[in-house]
Amino acid sequence: MAHTNLLTRKSRTTMACLSLLMLLSLLFVACGGSTTSKSNKSTSLTMLANAGGDYTRNFNPYSSSVISGTPGMIYETLLYFNRLNGDIKPWLAQSYDLASDATSITFHLRKDVKWSDGQPFTSDDVVFTLNLIKQNPSIDVSGISSRFKDVVAPDSSTVTVTLNAPYYPIIWYLGGQTYILPKHVWSAVKGDPSQYADPNPVGTGPFVLKSFTPQLVTLSKNSRFWKPGKPEVSELKIPAYNSNTSAELALQKGEIDWTNLYIPDIEKTYIKLDPVHNHYWFPSSDVVMLFMNITKYPFNQLPVRQAISDAINRDQLNKVGESGYEPAASPTLILPANKDYTAPEYGGLSFSVDAAKAQQLLESAGFSKGGDGIYADKQGKKLTFNLNVVSGYTDWITDCQLIASNLQAIGIKVTVNTIAFDAYYDALQKGNYDLAMLWTNPGPTPYYIFDGLLRSTNSAPNGQAAPSNYERWNDPHTDKLLDQYASSTDPNAQKQAIQALQKIMVEQLPSIPLTNEPYWYQYSTKKFTGWPDAQHPYAAPGTATYPDIEYVVLNLHPVE
Repeated sequence: MAHTNLLTRKSRTTMACLSLLMLLSLLFVACGGSTTSKSNKSTSLTMLANAGGDYTRNFNPYSSSVISGTPGMIYETLLYFNRLNGDIKPWLAQSYDLASDATSITFHLRKDVKWSDGQPFTSDDVVFTLNLIKQNPSIDVSGISSRFKDVVAPDSSTVTVTLNAPYYPIIWYLGGQTYILPKHVWSAVKGDPSQYADPNPVGTGPFVLKSFTPQLVTLSKNSRFWKPGKPEVSELKIPAYNSNTSAELALQKGEIDWTNLYIPDIEKTYIKLDPVHNHYWFPSSDVVMLFMNITKYPFNQLPVRQAISDAINRDQLNKVGESGYEPAASPTLILPANKDYTAPEYGGLSFSVDAAKAQQLLESAGFSKGGDGIYADKQGKKLTFNLNVVSGYTDWITDCQLIASNLQAIGIKVTVNTIAFDAYYDALQKGNYDLAMLWTNPGPTPYYIFDGLLRSTNSAPNGQAAPSNYERWNDPHTDKLLDQYASSTDPNAQKQAIQALQKIMVEQLPSIPLTNEPYWYQYSTKKFTGWPDAQHPYAAPGTATYPDIEYVVLNLHPVE
């Protein structure tokens, strides 16, 4: 599965600083300041990519420390996927052919593409990139190299990849998530390529590096870009901020045109400052889950998992914890954009709060309530747990406090355990936790969330790092359904597999869906128009989704 960089996946704010932000912004306006850029004719765009401090000069798209914006703006993929509806567009490849049995894929490359240094882009670059990934697991971020049997280039504009077994998702992972590198530059890189900083990148994308400081990266238009007349954005500024608080203040002042922030009460703190130009759109991205290590007692008991789920007030999580931005998830794990995949028997199915049912489930499983109001098993072991959450994720901390209150009401004692990200993530990966909240990794169809969440090879024994199956669900029937989707090119067979996976989620609850997390996305039309929105959902928005940011920028037009 594709592994999203967890340090950039979410951008969250500190609630305690909100009143200060509002006061500063109001004082700024009252003193004669303008909350938007004064020029309507600028073709310079400023995007928020980092609110975690200064940059290190690293433009390697396969490095965990890469400067955000590099994938897409400098380095490109063979295909472009609209994650919102699954549409596929040609990109560096003008077309592709997937074998009818999904055992090979051939890309027909554009012949008019040049690297930003003037060298021609050819099939040699693609073969080189794929072989480099195969030879170096450290840059195999999508886990695809084990799928390759052979990679050949019959000519300068054709690449054929033969697979060890049928694998339909290769279109997404190889076509849409693999960044092609210039052979004439990267062939000189020695050692582990993931450690190469690539300080002077040479790409095929719409921008080239203009200047670098730890506080500001500036990209300028690539004069050799293969799309005539594009981009209309002549300069892209990517400032670094020390915190989400400082980034929000810059946004309110009109110093940032495009962001991916979580902002409580956004209507008051952003939209109201310039209702004509300030906008946001939060389409669903993925599902936030309540993870439990189901290899451990008592989470290995279905009634316990069901009782926990029945006690949680998801509407409260949305309205109180998430400012109304994250509606309750479906028990099927299907996002609104993928509703056509919903199994007929689950149409309209939703979660409801049922404290009485939750307690009945616990009692039927042999638990009884003690004098302190907490359930315990026959050996006297109480249902008392820690719920891990990342310090600084103030909305999630609120969510966890609400969950703890919900569970206390049915006789389960939960202590919210606020810890640093590294400790939190390490505990999740290694199974050393009771309960924890985390997002899921989406793709262009529901398969990708199911695969990351449920496939046994994405799990690991307790104490070893699991890639994404943190609850450690291990079920041959589930794997068979995932394989049914992955090995088929028949849409009907794929849909049947997805619908059967929904049955597993609904009936066996390997992990508990909470809310539908959006693509956090705010933008200003003061300088540019053409942004994606609910009426024009041509791309996943926000500044933390790659390579989608490139497609957004290429659709922008300066305001005259």
